Amino acid sequence: MRRSLTVFLSLAMAGGLAAATPGLASAASAPGRADIPASHPLWANPGAKVANTAPASKLDFRVYLNLRDEAGAEAVAAGVSDPHSKSYRQYLSPQQVRDRFTASDQTVSAVKNWLSGAGFQIGDVPSNRAYVEAAGTADQVQKAFDVTLGKYAVKGQTLRAADKNLSVPATLATSVLGVVGVDQATSLLKPDHTSGADTASAKSSGPATAPPGAGFRNSGPCSDYYGQKTDTVDPAYNGKQLPYAPCGYKPAQLRSAYGLDQAAKLGADGHGTTIAIVDAFASPTIYADASTYAQRNDPAHPLTKAQFSQHVFPVNPADEGPDQCDASGWYGEETLDVEAAHGLAPGANILYVGGSDCEDLSLDTALNYVIAGHKADIVSNSYGDTGEDLPADEIKAFNQIAVQAALEGIGVYFSSGDNGDEAARLGTPSPDFAASSPWVTAVGGTSLAVDKSGKRTFETGWETGKSTLTAGAYTPSFPGAFNGGAGGGTSRVFPQPAYQKGIVPDALSTKNQTGKAKGRVVPDISAVADPNTGMLVGQTQTFPDGAYYDQYRIGGTSLASPVFAGVMAVADSLDHFHHGFINPALYQLTSRSGTIYDVKHVDAAVQRVDFANSVDASGGLLTSARTFDYPNLTIHTTKGYDDVTGLGSPNGLPFLLLV
Repeated sequence: MRRSLTVFLSLAMAGGLAAATPGLASAASAPGRADIPASHPLWANPGAKVANTAPASKLDFRVYLNLRDEAGAEAVAAGVSDPHSKSYRQYLSPQQVRDRFTASDQTVSAVKNWLSGAGFQIGDVPSNRAYVEAAGTADQVQKAFDVTLGKYAVKGQTLRAADKNLSVPATLATSVLGVVGVDQATSLLKPDHTSGADTASAKSSGPATAPPGAGFRNSGPCSDYYGQKTDTVDPAYNGKQLPYAPCGYKPAQLRSAYGLDQAAKLGADGHGTTIAIVDAFASPTIYADASTYAQRNDPAHPLTKAQFSQHVFPVNPADEGPDQCDASGWYGEETLDVEAAHGLAPGANILYVGGSDCEDLSLDTALNYVIAGHKADIVSNSYGDTGEDLPADEIKAFNQIAVQAALEGIGVYFSSGDNGDEAARLGTPSPDFAASSPWVTAVGGTSLAVDKSGKRTFETGWETGKSTLTAGAYTPSFPGAFNGGAGGGTSRVFPQPAYQKGIVPDALSTKNQTGKAKGRVVPDISAVADPNTGMLVGQTQTFPDGAYYDQYRIGGTSLASPVFAGVMAVADSLDHFHHGFINPALYQLTSRSGTIYDVKHVDAAVQRVDFANSVDASGGLLTSARTFDYPNLTIHTTKGYDDVTGLGSPNGLPFLLLV
């Protein structure tokens, strides 16, 4: 969901996100009240309004609460994460975080009393007192926050929003960070996975009854490993006969390429670490699919019932309009995440946490559930917004959760996105949030060549150019048209964090900035993501002859994030400690040669053949050349740190032992 970036230009950070300056409301707050800064979406303007919100409409929302000592929390979080700090790895327990930093019981009571006095039904307050949930009618919301709710036309959707900044009683101004759920700004969050095909899966009719997603299969020819088969039938592309794309790497190939097989010989396979995976909804066939997948493709490493658990929030009933979340699409995301994480770290425990929907509240609820109770040591998140166009209070609320994760020694990984520099969709280059948060590790994507022996022969940045073979000619000609790639770039929201200083080139950190300012650059690290060199996964899908398990190749930074989470789980078990927030340690590794594989540009391409109807040859075949590391974006793969692959990718035992 796009918002004007001018909302964020007034933000300032000192290790975290400070409150935005007021002034965006269409009218001043009433006496005795205080605005919540930047809580009014700029797309909610009179020209876009199509209707009023029905006063009796039901709304669920959340009032986020400020930390008692935000600066102190960030200082401690930085200390426990920095190898040069005396407090390195001296993580806090959830109880210690509550005692020192989160909102007090008195603050929670004051907010609850105000909400209940306004007629709202009070819902959950999590153990870390991050927020107070409430439910009521649109009329109650309008009166409590002194706004008028309407429906606005936004990019083909009709979304709810207020007509100006929300406000709260002045006595609560210092306690309330923001309110999430009154508008529908984040209702179009999408998972970052892709098959790289041109066909789209059919959307479900509703999350509560979503059938398995539309079926997809690889066509042949394809290769068991990179370079096994070469297309000698079709015309040369850019003067070369191209190798056929791999059919999809299996877990053993990826463990070998990233050196995890060497760690396994030392007894390190991820045991002792729990990887949490956060997505929306929950596939009803996930354990059957993931265990079948392991049995078929990695039989020495089954996914046992003791290793896998779920915490799934009840599905929200549809509130206004049709389901916008494509529940069955999220089933595919969950399947990829679980199978990739287990495949790379077969000894780790997997906890799947499913949000009740993909909208305002649910994904943060799922993430906060993991952090507040320290339910896992690593969290992989394979979804994001298009750019950084979210309300300031929503971003700050997320950052507080991420800071608590760092305090507790929990590593939080986010995929960097699948649309390159986002210029085609936004009109201007931008990284995606939440990968751009300085308190998470942003995982970029690569194209990976694994040979017959399991060796990484090359790895380059994932930015794909596509040329379709039609009537004996490739259109467009080399390097083709952009067809997806890893997200990256320089944030307009967050200034340069300390761990990037002196390592990220000024030519990157000064992009999108004014004056002498420097910004946070995405990503931090990378792993395989290109669907043309992607991973084989297995999932129950809906085919013309019924719904059943089948396998296909998939990619996206949704693959990179759980792959890297698996790498770090193996590092945990090899090093006998949990690494927590790894960015400060990662950037210090650049002084130690050989620990990180420097991902550079490679001139290469593969030939790909797809079923036109996604499932069989009855509709014909589509042949295309897929160029690696497409050059015509504003982000590029270069020697050293770059804004496609970050520092590079893990380099086997040297990385695992020193990270």
